[in-house]
This record gives sequence, structure tokens and C-alpha cells, in this order.
Amino acid sequence: MANLKRRTLDWLNERMGSDGIEEFLRHKRVPIHRHTVWYYFGGMALFLFIIQVLTGILLLMYYRPTASGAFESVQFIMTQVQFGWLIRSIHSWSANLMILIVFIHMFSVFFMKAYRKPRELTWVSGMLLFFIVLAFGFSGYLLPWNTLAFFATKVGTDMAGFTPFAGKWIVEFLRGGDQVTGATLTRFFGFHVAVLPGIATLLLAFHLLLVQKLGMSVPPGVEKEIEDGHLPERSMPFFPNFLLRDIMGWYGALGVLGALAAIFPWELGVKANPFGSAPAGIRPEWYFLFMYQTLKYLPSKVSFIDGELLGLMLFGFAGAVWVIVPFLDYKAGFGRITRFFSGLGMFVLGYIIVLSCLAIF
Repeated sequence: MANLKRRTLDWLNERMGSDGIEEFLRHKRVPIHRHTVWYYFGGMALFLFIIQVLTGILLLMYYRPTASGAFESVQFIMTQVQFGWLIRSIHSWSANLMILIVFIHMFSVFFMKAYRKPRELTWVSGMLLFFIVLAFGFSGYLLPWNTLAFFATKVGTDMAGFTPFAGKWIVEFLRGGDQVTGATLTRFFGFHVAVLPGIATLLLAFHLLLVQKLGMSVPPGVEKEIEDGHLPERSMPFFPNFLLRDIMGWYGALGVLGALAAIFPWELGVKANPFGSAPAGIRPEWYFLFMYQTLKYLPSKVSFIDGELLGLMLFGFAGAVWVIVPFLDYKAGFGRITRFFSGLGMFVLGYIIVLSCLAIF
């Protein structure tokens, strides 16, 4: 068996140069310390993204992106296609779990100061991926063409109209007209299955290349303890040791995903009626709740600015600051934690949790 394996690897190496890839993977080592568990969330987000791609391809075989056929095609998938309901539930639940894991990954990177030099571009590419993931959620929400999705999209695209100068153009670009119609559905379908996956794949390849090349960052506090001799410097090979542990995490995530999809199958709801009234208490998906609740608290006018416009401007500014934080927190270094930015991260995390809870309860 060992001889067969060696001959197979030699055959591949002669044609693909696989020894170089194996050497590249073996060269990387993963630090071992009390925060090592946070390293696994990036791989788990990648695993859930792969689940999204595979289940999305299966759903595409039956889905029809038109106002007259979208709802019925999803209904057909859930009632007539063998295990169609399970595939759709896994697709929907894995989308939500992926966004949750990406949130956790982003904040763990932030608090461990893993964006420090020379990993600034790793953070920036990760943040762009984070925005792409949210765009996946927003564009995919409309595709079943049910009542909740229709009115949530209407509210979401209305908010884009508050953008200074370009608001009207952005709304028409997103909707394919003045109102949410079948043209909007077709356009969102194109974003969801072609534009966003293309951009995400390029960004993901760049992000993973940087992670492989630069390796895992050690938190400043742990660096200091190692330097002072209070902790031993330990690490393990990425391939195969860390990768095998990563796969065990994926296996656990798959179990949770399967249980959620089977016990709480994703509902389809009622077909959208553009001439009907919006259901009472309609809210956006959980990952947009903190923004939704903030806009509710703002008065209609703040001085001469519309409250919603002011809220969107503040969120846009906050998002831009968050993207460039490695360049602002440039003093964070070996053994040195910049307390202002750690406090800022705690504030942002607390704000998102508290405002989301207020929106739910």
C-alpha cells in the first residue's frame, strides 16, 4: 500500500509538481497557546462556504428566477424533489451559520491583534469578504419570492436610496427599475450566483495565500510571556496536524447543521404579493438588526439632516474605519496592546449584541 501511495505521488509530482505544494504546506507551523482555539473559525467559515456552493448548485437545477415561477419552483423543490427540503434547509441554515462564524472570526482576529504588520492586507481582504458574505445573505433572501423577502428587500433597497447624490441611481441599479419587481428578482439572482461568487473566489484565494505565506499571528500578550520565559514557545505543523484538527471541527459543524436542518426545516412562507400590505412587525435578518434598531431610535430630523441618512452615514464611516484599523492601530506591536483599540472593539461588539437583543425583544 505504501509503495502504491509513493508511486501515485511520484506520478502526480511529475505532472503537477505536487512536491512543491506539499513542501509549502509543511513549511507552515501553527502556534500553540491558550488562544489557539480561535484559529479554527477561519477554516470553519471556509467549510460552510463550500457547503453553500454545493447545495446552491443542487438548488439551481430546479430553481426558476422569475416572479411567476420562483416561489413555485422552491415549493416544488421542498415537496416533490427527493430530499429537496433538506438541501434547501441546509443551504439556508449554513448561510446563517457562516455569517455567525465570520463575525466570530473577525472579532477574534481583532482582539488578538492579528492585523498587525505585515498582515494588514490579510485583514483588509478578510473585511471585504465579510461584506461579500452579508451581500450574499441580502441577495439570497429575496430568491424564494415570499412575502417577508419581498418587503424586507423593499425596505433594504429604500434605505440605499438615502445615499447622498447617488441614492436614486443605486436604488434603480439594485431593483432594475423604480419598484421591487421580477426584474429585481432576476438581478438579485445574477448577483447571488455569478457576480458575488466570482468576487468572493478571487478574494478568498488572495486571503488564503496571505494566511499561508505569513502564517498565524501570536497575540501580543502571549509574545511577551514567551519572551519573558513565562511560557514555552510551542507550535505544530499545519499539514497534517492542524488540518486534521480543522477537519474534526468541520465534522462537528456538519453535525450541528444537519440537526438544525432536520429538526427546524426552513419555512417557505406565503408567495409575495406586490399589491398587498407589509406584514406587521417585519424585521431584517438577525445580522442587520443592530442597524435596523439604531435607525428606529434616530429622530426623523437631526438638525437639517434626515435621521435615516445620518444613520447610514455613521454606519458607512464606522465600516470604513473598521477596514483600515491596522493602519490606525500601528502602535500595536510585540508585547504591546493598544488599550484604546481593544476598548473600541469591546464597544462595537457590545453595541451589536445589545441593539440586536433590543430589536428581538
